[in-house]
Amino acid sequence: MTQVSEQKDQTETENSEILSEFPVLPDYQAGFVAVVGRPNVGKSTLMNELLGQKLSITSHKPQTTRHRIHGIYTDEQKQIVYVDTPGMHLGEKRSINKYMNRAASSALVDVDVILFVVEAGRWTQEDEAVAQKLKHASASVILVVNKIDLIKKKTDLLPFLQKLGEKVEFVTAIPVSAYKKSGLDIIVEEILKYLPKQPPLFPEDFVTDRSTRFLAAEIVREKLMRSLGEEVPYGATVEIEQFKYDEEEGRWVIHALILVERQGQKQIVIGKKGEQIKQMGIQARRDLITLLGERVHLELWVKVKENWSDDERALASLGYTEDHTG
Repeated sequence: MTQVSEQKDQTETENSEILSEFPVLPDYQAGFVAVVGRPNVGKSTLMNELLGQKLSITSHKPQTTRHRIHGIYTDEQKQIVYVDTPGMHLGEKRSINKYMNRAASSALVDVDVILFVVEAGRWTQEDEAVAQKLKHASASVILVVNKIDLIKKKTDLLPFLQKLGEKVEFVTAIPVSAYKKSGLDIIVEEILKYLPKQPPLFPEDFVTDRSTRFLAAEIVREKLMRSLGEEVPYGATVEIEQFKYDEEEGRWVIHALILVERQGQKQIVIGKKGEQIKQMGIQARRDLITLLGERVHLELWVKVKENWSDDERALASLGYTEDHTG
């Protein structure tokens, strides 16, 4: 299992001691790269492909990503810390929407490069809102035009890129298909043009600053996003109540609580004769085994917590804070 950070508040001294063991070349490059854009343009899929492994959860529904997540790619020449962000969206009906927009905007600060991801052939008011925020960013902006595989007429791509040149200041534009893994090498080549020469920022075997407990909750929430209708996933979140390794059984024991806002949502999550939650559990357990590299015993419960998504105190208790300790 690839190691993930279990403690965000590790001291700089401890980090330097760990990092001192890393063989650093004189021209080693390391830095932060924010991945931003409106919801549902493929930011998380792009980051997962750039990392070479699945870290951020994905689904076809917008606003799947709710937290800012660091994905760390390290090799002998470079360390690129990708910052996956929630989609910047218009309208902040609930506290959770405000949180997601704050998390995305804060990622623009103190990064070396910004990947502004847009959908090929489509420009919306939300894209425009992101572009306006980027005007105040000091980092170099690389425009990533995703989903080019969905463009029927390839001749339409050049006029679209020319149009974007009038709306966004960027150092280069790269057409890609994250889903089909096309154009990704070019993104890395361009990032390295603007990444500073310095030692790695994280130990070489770290892939994220998030804990395995956090990733476990995200895996369960991904199954909610993928399995249920349009409304229910947005009123649901996941809290890990128990996360421990049973030495005698030789397996991880995970108890996950699915919180919803209404009784009707609870019934939908459970499904007829419990079949819906059973299938989600099977799918989540499969991914958890891959994550942890061990056998997993997973139990899921559903509880109604009214208006949790519009309650600042409830959000904080559920981990929706900028100080993410996982």
